[in-house]
Amino acid sequence: MATLALLVTTCSSRPGGDGGRHGSESARGTAGIRGPGWGFTHTQYSADQGTDGGRKAAADLLSRHPMPQNQHIMGWGAGNPEPSPGDYDFADLDRRIALMRETGTAPVLTLCCAPDWMKGGKPGRTDWSQKSLETAPTPKHYKDFAALVGKIARRYPQVRHFIVWNEFKGFYDDAKKRWNYEGYTRLYNLVYRELKKQNPKNQVGGPYVVADSDAPGEGDGDAEVSGPWGTLDQRSADAITYWNEHKAGADFVVVDGSSYTREDDRLIPDAFGATRKFQDVTRWLRTTTGLPVWWAEWYVEPDDGDDGDGGDGGDGGNGGRARWSEDRRIAVQATAMTRLARGGTSAAFYWNPETTAPDCPGCLWRPTELDDGGRALPMMKLLSRFAKEFPPGTAFRSVKIAADDRPNVQVLADDDAVLVVNTLDRPIKAKIDGRSFGMDGYEVRWLKR
Repeated sequence: MATLALLVTTCSSRPGGDGGRHGSESARGTAGIRGPGWGFTHTQYSADQGTDGGRKAAADLLSRHPMPQNQHIMGWGAGNPEPSPGDYDFADLDRRIALMRETGTAPVLTLCCAPDWMKGGKPGRTDWSQKSLETAPTPKHYKDFAALVGKIARRYPQVRHFIVWNEFKGFYDDAKKRWNYEGYTRLYNLVYRELKKQNPKNQVGGPYVVADSDAPGEGDGDAEVSGPWGTLDQRSADAITYWNEHKAGADFVVVDGSSYTREDDRLIPDAFGATRKFQDVTRWLRTTTGLPVWWAEWYVEPDDGDDGDGGDGGDGGNGGRARWSEDRRIAVQATAMTRLARGGTSAAFYWNPETTAPDCPGCLWRPTELDDGGRALPMMKLLSRFAKEFPPGTAFRSVKIAADDRPNVQVLADDDAVLVVNTLDRPIKAKIDGRSFGMDGYEVRWLKR
């Protein structure tokens, strides 16, 4: 087994690059960052459904580990909130908001998607196909959508954080082969002003565009946002830049994205190294906008095409889960979260891929439809512990790693806790703060200092 010597120093710099001394990069003002922190997004199936025992177990679990929870206003477990003009149905949204309140979390609403009549459909009917769900309101209904948002804000005055739309759905301009960021920004500004009118304390952010990337040497992205993982897609960068320059205001900037490439789902140089993208993009966003950075979703496992994003708002994205072992999944996710934290992320929401099936890779808890549903799964244990140990504004400490093992271990530490990730699928020997121990392949270990 490889021998690893890790010495945690008392330097106050934030852990940084891939080699040598973790923490050799400056914190760049990340201490003092504030935000909701680490949480998750509800999808089609969640803790408000299932057996009585499963729902109770899940609610108890969430109450013991309170984290921000995000819910879309239509789809992903919520029905059409306004099937016809002036005809409202908030039953599903009421149930999800109630779950958030009962479990003691900070609720977040993603303002997507739009009722059919706002996008060319017939009043009173809802087409849950992916194509329909991912259609944006037509410009003549932008004000109608903003008015719906205002009614939602009045109905749920306890909600203080709002994300405007989702992944620029319906805003791609095929003729220009770029995002219609002008149209999105017009919609955003109407929604922003409406939410601030309802309560100036409401926190609003966008543009929630996908931070796609191309492999090194491919595409035409800006070299300013690049690394071993590739280059940020120029179309994404242009959308963010336009929104930032023309927005009516914003309390945070929000994006989502994956560590793998836009084409061919390549993990470069590997699954662990590719997560460096989250750190680099976060820092670019902070520099470009001067705003707190939120990741509405992040993904590390390439899609295998099995998980859809249509119907009534399904699981969406990250469809390669069944191909990875749980140990590898958790190790890569822990590394991705470490990268997000190093970049200075203020909030990040794990897309919870709950299903009704017993086999639920990547889920936070056992499906609540099962007799033993609601129990924590490995990803929940990682997410809740990370949220507790490393909230926004944590002052990270640098860590020294023996030269022969620098590429193989990821470490994040503050004054109280140390997170160590073995990125190899074989055992290693580790020595941290004078304590020696073995680590299994892909093991994630927490140490108290």
